[in-house]
Amino acid sequence: MVQALFWGAIAGLSLILGAIVGLFVPLPRKLTGFIMAFGTGVLIGAAAFELLGEIEVASGYSYVIFGFLIGAILFTAAELLISKKGGKERKRSKEKESDHSGLAIFIGSIIDAIPESIIIGVSILKDHTVSWVIVLAIFISNFPEALSSSVGLKKDGYTTRKILFMWIIVFGLTSLSSFMGYVAFKELGGEYMYLVSGLAAGGIIAMVASTMMPEAFEEGGPIVGLLSALGLLCSYILSSGII
Repeated sequence: MVQALFWGAIAGLSLILGAIVGLFVPLPRKLTGFIMAFGTGVLIGAAAFELLGEIEVASGYSYVIFGFLIGAILFTAAELLISKKGGKERKRSKEKESDHSGLAIFIGSIIDAIPESIIIGVSILKDHTVSWVIVLAIFISNFPEALSSSVGLKKDGYTTRKILFMWIIVFGLTSLSSFMGYVAFKELGGEYMYLVSGLAAGGIIAMVASTMMPEAFEEGGPIVGLLSALGLLCSYILSSGII
């Protein structure tokens, strides 16, 4: 349980870092695109190698497939709702003069961060140890989200102190969510763990395709394809236990 709490906090730490950079450091958009592209590859690897990894019983495949479809559908529905409220650009750092609601992006970030952190607790249950790939993937994914939201909130008139306080709350929620993921699913049988893993993987792939991939390319250019491939390779190396 303590392990889930700790690693949830580590993954959520990038929210604080992203907020600080958004408020105080003029980070080039292209660099943000590069970070996002690498994170895209790592997230795809986390879904493929960790969450959709080895299936030990034949019936597990149907659970994983069903969970994957439901996860993708649920994220897409949430994405449509968030986009209508002005949060569709929550993973990009570009500033706009209109159609950019910092608060909507912040709410969208919470909707993303909490389920992602629950996955950490689930991964500890599944493998009896923390998944470095999942923690790294969520850490990288959170950074541009907090950066973008902080820029938007500052434009909307929020003070620096209030913005940082808001992200500290989200940071606490991510750690608690990892803990709750561990506690809530602790008594599930193996087949239902496959369902949860598929659910998480489907949500990750839908999120990557709809938010991170297009925005990474827009900000970083063609080289982001190579960086995404390197991120996927990093996931493979970490998952395989080579290092």
